[in-house]
Amino acid sequence: MHADTTSRIDADACYLALKARDARFDGRFFTGVTSTGIYCRPVCSVRLPRRENCRFFAHAAKAENAGFRPCLRCRPELAPGTPWWSIQDASAILAHQAARLLDDPDAWNGNVVSVQLLAERVGISDRHLRRIFEAQFGVAPLQYLQTRRLLTAKQLLADTDLPVHQVALSSGFASVRRFNAAFVAHYRLNPSTLRRAGTAPVSGAVTVRLGYRPPYDTMAMAGFFERRQIGGVERVDCATASGQPRVARTLQLQYGGKTFQGWFIASFDPPRHQLQLQVSDSLRQVLPQVIQRVRNTFDLDADPQAINDALHGSFPDGDGLRVPGTPDGFELAVRAVLGQQITVAAARTLAQRLVQQWGEPIATPHSGLDRLFPSASALAVADAQMLGALGVVRQRQAAIQGLARAVADGQLRLAAGADVPATMAALKALPGIGDWTAHYIAMRALRWPDAFPSGDVALHKALGLQGQSQPARAAQALSQAWRPWRSYAVLRAWHSLPTPTLSSKEN
Repeated sequence: MHADTTSRIDADACYLALKARDARFDGRFFTGVTSTGIYCRPVCSVRLPRRENCRFFAHAAKAENAGFRPCLRCRPELAPGTPWWSIQDASAILAHQAARLLDDPDAWNGNVVSVQLLAERVGISDRHLRRIFEAQFGVAPLQYLQTRRLLTAKQLLADTDLPVHQVALSSGFASVRRFNAAFVAHYRLNPSTLRRAGTAPVSGAVTVRLGYRPPYDTMAMAGFFERRQIGGVERVDCATASGQPRVARTLQLQYGGKTFQGWFIASFDPPRHQLQLQVSDSLRQVLPQVIQRVRNTFDLDADPQAINDALHGSFPDGDGLRVPGTPDGFELAVRAVLGQQITVAAARTLAQRLVQQWGEPIATPHSGLDRLFPSASALAVADAQMLGALGVVRQRQAAIQGLARAVADGQLRLAAGADVPATMAALKALPGIGDWTAHYIAMRALRWPDAFPSGDVALHKALGLQGQSQPARAAQALSQAWRPWRSYAVLRAWHSLPTPTLSSKEN
């Protein structure tokens, strides 16, 4: 069953998934119940509606456009997203690229979104964008965006004590009046009625829940971060009382011309297929941006069924693995450069020194979280001799400062939704950054599911290609069967090694 367009949905298969409350299909379709006017996730715990009363939609926006309101019990805003990648249809690629930009609150950095600007971002006319978008999703781009904003607001109203005016602004509405009008028109409820009794900050934090589709190997994800954690910036605990890992870290982001600093803590709740997220009070104004970064960091929107269909035959033990992301693309790129041709442990030591020298101190209530990773502007003007004294060789110095200047000047955006081919070309044009580093950054920071560092020696070892005269070419040939999920194939190959602690090419 595919959920790319409503025309491709198999209604009978959807009803079977709904009947089983199968979490694997969460977010891949929504069910509108004609007898109630409500639409639900496949995992909703309400009484199963009669088949003849069900209509199935690939997207929440299509359900709302048909007149259905979101269920207050299963809360469609908690469903994982539906990232999509194809190498077949150009119009579908452009439509989904536009949708991805609309889904990402960080992509616009406080700027007003319009169809014309969206069309410019994907490189087509606004008329053509409307045509292909409606053909793919069944709604206009701004209707899709309106649903995304309303569902974001619904989550903030239900899970936080943010004032209504702050909810409106954080969700992308220009005014409270417009927000109230849109909310009442779509949901026939006043925003204040969705407030939960007793909602209050926990230890100076806002707590929200984020859904994902099973299976999910939470220990593998936490272990990946644990081996690379930088003291002061990150703290990963794989042995908690709940038996589930907890990941905490500091965060700095720019949005709307302002700088926000704070921290977040993520812990897993596998029985509910959710990640519980605590975000510091200082990041309340940019909570949607933080949520999206966390979803990317933990790869919560992955579609395991599609990935496993392509990879299970080659990597049968990796069905629960996800591609670890990052809340800060610049940080990930710097750490990738630092780790070139050395072990993970050595790369972590260099990163730790960088943080101690240029990372800004930050006060948090959590032991071990007291530093921010150095900003692009700080490293752009860092003294080269000081970098050398920390153990960073000259070639890496040039790469780090070239990256820092490009990001600080706004010439390079290292985040999900960026143009992958253009960004990779810009990366490889910088000194000291080759094909491996560009693919690694694309895989983790740009969230490109088809990245493939074919020259990686650890990958060659995992694939049994070390003895060949041209292992990179052999790896490329093997990888064609894994497209468009080669990033996941790389993670599964690395995970199969007995000690996945180094990449012999770059880290």
